[in-house]
Amino acid sequence: MREIRVFTDQPLTTGEEVTLDAISSRHLATVLRLKSGDPVSLFNGQGGEFLATLGECSSKRVTASVARFTDTERESPLHIHLGIGMSRGDRMDWLIQKATEVGVTEITPLYTERTEVKLKGERAEKKVRHWQQICISACEQSYRNRIPIIHSPITIDQWLRTVEADKKLVLHHRSDHNIRELGTQQAASAALLIGPEGGLSSQEIKLAEDARFTSLTLGPRVLRTETAPVVAISILQSLWGDFL
Repeated sequence: MREIRVFTDQPLTTGEEVTLDAISSRHLATVLRLKSGDPVSLFNGQGGEFLATLGECSSKRVTASVARFTDTERESPLHIHLGIGMSRGDRMDWLIQKATEVGVTEITPLYTERTEVKLKGERAEKKVRHWQQICISACEQSYRNRIPIIHSPITIDQWLRTVEADKKLVLHHRSDHNIRELGTQQAASAALLIGPEGGLSSQEIKLAEDARFTSLTLGPRVLRTETAPVVAISILQSLWGDFL
């Protein structure tokens, strides 16, 4: 039986029993059809994970007895903050899921000149919660023990003014510089800016460069907005993170 990993946002202590939330309970009991006595691994985003055994197990309520703690750490030494122009439909969902799997640390959805998605108030809050749940599911699947942060959407100029990183990079397919040129440099953190469908405007590229972002291309082909972040993050992980 494969290892079942479950995130919970509550404190975890060896020897105590915890009640899992409704989403996890329904998934474990109804989708995976687990039973009382089955083993699971619990993590709460604070590092490490706990072996646990299911107690009560129904679609409405699942409890788990917390046992041995393992201080396993699978986070990359490279802190990556992705600023991404919001996309329509399920493209953002897919992007967030895959970016989480390859090790992104923070994601800030951005309003840009060509962003067609408009989120305000309660609708924006609901969408951020939805994206955070996608992060959680991706961490459960990919064996990450820490959950990336999904920030509330802001304008591109707000993000450019406030983001901090050793290396600040903006993808621009017409740039004369290739991302492989970063190979001789060192960094512990990177801010990565990528536009929505249609890309960033010339003015936005200039704003980024004025904010000390380096324009880079991934190569001769133009990648979709949901593909480019996964490729770029993977390259950065290979250069400065934990990809072999």
